[in-house]
Amino acid sequence: MFYYVKGPVVHMAPYLAVVDCGGVGYACRTTNNTLARLRKGETATLYTHLNVREDAMELYGFASENELSCFQLLISVSGVGPKAALSILSSTSPEGLATSIITGDEKALTVAPGIGKKIAQRIILELKDKLAKGQLSTPGGESYGGTGVTVIPQNKASEAAAALAVLGYSQAEAAAALKNIDMETLALEEIIKQALKKMVK
Repeated sequence: MFYYVKGPVVHMAPYLAVVDCGGVGYACRTTNNTLARLRKGETATLYTHLNVREDAMELYGFASENELSCFQLLISVSGVGPKAALSILSSTSPEGLATSIITGDEKALTVAPGIGKKIAQRIILELKDKLAKGQLSTPGGESYGGTGVTVIPQNKASEAAAALAVLGYSQAEAAAALKNIDMETLALEEIIKQALKKMVK
């Protein structure tokens, strides 16, 4: 319904930013990472997701499309609601989340308040499964034995490409962004960060 809201930030509170759009204040539930990029009185653009329940309609807003994509990805996991997704994305960056999913690092997810080991394992399992089944684009992946199951080769380049797929980028976009990045010495998360910087230029 709303792709983004843009206007001066008129109020900020934990997990909340209110943006004035033409005299209407839109209350956007958000993450600590997005709040850290906002300043009261300054114009901001928040990319939004409208969550409709039987008893409420809530708007969620994020400073980047990558963070929005990660939020939508997280709430697609069974048992993960918007509150849990905000908690995770307040404790890690989009590239950090993508890295955790690809490498199976459940401990990185349990750092978030309210996220236990079982839900962290479910997030990793379900999202890796979506990647394997081609429900997410899979740059760097290879079809195994004609089964349609995608196997992600275990090297930094392919892991970084798969992480970019988690963030919603196509195979061609990932390949172009990863070109000329030092795969030997940089950590996986730093490789992803540099690729994302190249794509937003």
